[in-house]
Amino acid sequence: MDHTPLINTDESLLHRFLRYVEYDTQSDEDSETSPSTAKQYHLATQLAYELRHLGADVDYDKEHCYVYAVLPGEEPALGFIAHMDTSPAVSGADVKPRIIDSYDGSDPFLTVDAFPELQNHMGETLIATDGTTLLGADDKAGVAEIMHMVQYFYRHPELSHRTLCIAFTPDEEIGKGTSFFDRSRFPADEAYTVDGGKFGIVEYENFNAAQAKVKIHGTSVHPGSAKGIMINASLVAMEFNSMLPEDQRPEHTEGYEGFFMLDKLSGTVEEASMTYIIRDHDHDKFEEKKERIVSIAETLNCKYGDGVCQVEVHDQYHNMLDVMKDHMHLIQHAFDAIRELDYEPQSLPIRGGTDGAMLTEAGLPCPNLCTGGYNFHSRYEYASLPEMERSAEVLIRLAKT
Repeated sequence: MDHTPLINTDESLLHRFLRYVEYDTQSDEDSETSPSTAKQYHLATQLAYELRHLGADVDYDKEHCYVYAVLPGEEPALGFIAHMDTSPAVSGADVKPRIIDSYDGSDPFLTVDAFPELQNHMGETLIATDGTTLLGADDKAGVAEIMHMVQYFYRHPELSHRTLCIAFTPDEEIGKGTSFFDRSRFPADEAYTVDGGKFGIVEYENFNAAQAKVKIHGTSVHPGSAKGIMINASLVAMEFNSMLPEDQRPEHTEGYEGFFMLDKLSGTVEEASMTYIIRDHDHDKFEEKKERIVSIAETLNCKYGDGVCQVEVHDQYHNMLDVMKDHMHLIQHAFDAIRELDYEPQSLPIRGGTDGAMLTEAGLPCPNLCTGGYNFHSRYEYASLPEMERSAEVLIRLAKT
């Protein structure tokens, strides 16, 4: 793909979004570098270029691939943040977006039977994949909407707006989006991440999150003489997993219900490893879940011998509600902007996390706004153009003074 910088100060939101999804920005959770993949620089460089030509003061952290920008206006400043990377779950290379004009339910790939939410998009223009990759609406829809807002104020210099602080981050999908976020380059005391889904939803509650890495050390001997000696690490791993409650798996939970998710599993007779993600909105239940993982390991060590089962548990992010309850004016302003577009806003708990969760914990209140994207991290990802346009309008209304 030709990454020659482009700039059109009257570009439609749709065209801008279609340009951005062409960039393969998939992050890599196994990488030790920051950013985790060099290809994220391609989009970052393009965004820095466009922001400069749209009148913003740009500060491009080329070492860690963060794009910061300030559009001068009235104080106090207000921030908007989106991430550039896409999920490692599905390929983000060579994305071929499809535009479905006036969706009527007949698309063979996006069916109402499989995705009932599509019933709410009849007659809308949808942007979908060709089924070989994800689309990248998570979070290039948010990136495009923020850029559309900047373009709007560039084209309307007569309009008063707050000083706008923009940040585009790498590696959000692997939980490292704020690892090198530099507050000194982002002079706002409050902000929004633009990384949500369905239009009208404003999010300020999210999971407490942890990761558990489990190592099983077995004893491998010839099966013909294994009695009383062999410890099959793969079978011990299966036993470990069976000791977790089946009804607390992601596929059996919703709303505020937490879960244990077996994310990775590999094993032989001699050694097995598992990675779990642990999630719960409630702090006490979250701590109980982590303790349960450790307790299972202790039980198996009592059964098979010390050191057979090793567990490392570390927190990833926490529920932003504890901080956001003192900054509810941000939620009210977002609700007001949505109501001005004749929609009734909702607040739902995020069954996941955003850069905003970690930034909020670090002292930058940062609830999450909708983008109009759906079915993230999958080949069935799609975005509603009308919802994207309304989401961009919400940003403009929040920015105006």
